[in-house]
Amino acid sequence: MDTQDEEITIEQAAGNFAAELARWREVRGMSKRALAQAMGFDPSYVSHMESGRHKPTEEFARLADETLNAGKAIWRRWCDYEQAKARESKARRPPAAPPAPRRPEQPYATGSALVVEHDAARLHYDGCSYRLTMRRLLRNTGDEPVTRYLIRISVDRYPGNPERSNAHYRAHPLTWDELNLTATCRGETMGWQAKHDRDAFKEVWLLFDNDQGRFPLYPGESVWIEYAYTVGDDKWGNWFQRAVRLPTEQLEVQLVFPAALDPAVWGTETSMTAEASPLRTPPVRSDDGELRKFTWITTTPALHARYRLEWRFRARTEHDTNQGEFR
Repeated sequence: MDTQDEEITIEQAAGNFAAELARWREVRGMSKRALAQAMGFDPSYVSHMESGRHKPTEEFARLADETLNAGKAIWRRWCDYEQAKARESKARRPPAAPPAPRRPEQPYATGSALVVEHDAARLHYDGCSYRLTMRRLLRNTGDEPVTRYLIRISVDRYPGNPERSNAHYRAHPLTWDELNLTATCRGETMGWQAKHDRDAFKEVWLLFDNDQGRFPLYPGESVWIEYAYTVGDDKWGNWFQRAVRLPTEQLEVQLVFPAALDPAVWGTETSMTAEASPLRTPPVRSDDGELRKFTWITTTPALHARYRLEWRFRARTEHDTNQGEFR
């Protein structure tokens, strides 16, 4: 739900700004370091901004919005932040005890070190909606148990027209009901908690527990997790991007389309230091009755690399070639 018309606290507004910044940086396929350098800031500045160690500033908001071509979406979050500060000041609240120092963002337990032994994504389009199923074999190489795992869902249907995209999602935001998020581990249903809930951007903690018990990932253990969600083709689109955020040994993507749509698929890859270039190996096509599958696999992908598969349906008109992003 969009909170721009609600009265929110300064901390909520700062969190919304950080989430919007992260969303557009991911959509544009930029690392934190690359964005900071493009804006003329210290390489660590964007990381500090997204983790909440730095508060939003007018200069940063303007530059970030321009650099990421976000159609004023980032700028509006800064305006929300300024309005929240003004409301709190006007309320003339008595001085409160200073807040506890904010710890640097640490997604997992201190001492844990997750490695992805196998990452497999299967995106199935039925002509109306997409169902993404993610399977990951995680290994804990640290010395503390892991109790949660962070996933992201981010969309941008009109990446070349951010104003139109932002307006589209304000009018038609992603909802939890339509996503129908499910997650399992060791035959158990995983609980989940929303970390950020924006119109076109969600961050979710998958929990290694449920109402019946806990099943943390202990040091030295490996375990498969699987999660899936659905998005209609009015909010998805014709591209799918995978970002490598953890050391990964094998990455696999399978796209499944109705053969009657006559799909064509291609892809690009980018890194922290390189411009987009064609995938080094092509997606492999196979036909299975009324379905057409495209499978692409790579081993030991570079950390922070991004792999983007795109497609068009040649049996449809160009009017239908809108775009979106998910992970």
